[in-house]
Amino acid sequence: MGKRTSGRAKGKGSFTYQIRKKAYVYKIGYPRLTNEGKAKIIKLFHSVAHSAPIAKIRIGKEEFYSPAADKVYEGQEIEIGGKQVLNGNILKLKDIPQGTVIFNIESVPGNGGKYLRSSGCSAIVGIKEKDSVEIIIRRRKIIINENCRATIGVVAGEGRMSKPLVKAGKQFFRMQARGRKWHRTSAIKTNAVDHPFGSGRGKRIKSKIAKRNAPPGAKVGHIRPKRTGHIK
Repeated sequence: MGKRTSGRAKGKGSFTYQIRKKAYVYKIGYPRLTNEGKAKIIKLFHSVAHSAPIAKIRIGKEEFYSPAADKVYEGQEIEIGGKQVLNGNILKLKDIPQGTVIFNIESVPGNGGKYLRSSGCSAIVGIKEKDSVEIIIRRRKIIINENCRATIGVVAGEGRMSKPLVKAGKQFFRMQARGRKWHRTSAIKTNAVDHPFGSGRGKRIKSKIAKRNAPPGAKVGHIRPKRTGHIK
């Protein structure tokens, strides 16, 4: 009987590759669009599912979770929906001046922030046009609705990756906590039982076009073309 390849085992989502569901308790977001004014950072804490520290913020009777901005502290008052450009404030893009550093940007007004939420991430507000604002993220630019909200500053925890791992064992346990297989072995270096490209006598990769609906692990090689032949 054949053995399930490592890719298929990963796709199945067994306990070996499963991420702990209880880690995803805190959902990142913003308050309702109508809820504006003074808010307070109640608590800063670490979440297993997120690389950045999480801030628990209360505005009126509503509470929400957001990636913490660098240099914010517990008990700090921030403004939501105003026009004051201070670190940690949550404003609409149309109210943020050009050249301001921002993070946790909404893609659609009211969806709670989808861009730049990892530790150390940030973008710059670019040119403003009618109903839209240009956001500069490193070497690329995106155009977003001017009513989308963003947080002023840089996501906390920027130096998280600066400390060297030193030894492979540390990386092993780090990846084990995230439910990922480590280390990654090249397909051609595996045994024939472990991968369609396995064994590879003479290290010649086998020509293969996977089926379009192939399961994880079987979808290796070239992507099946939509059509073949000369275009007339």
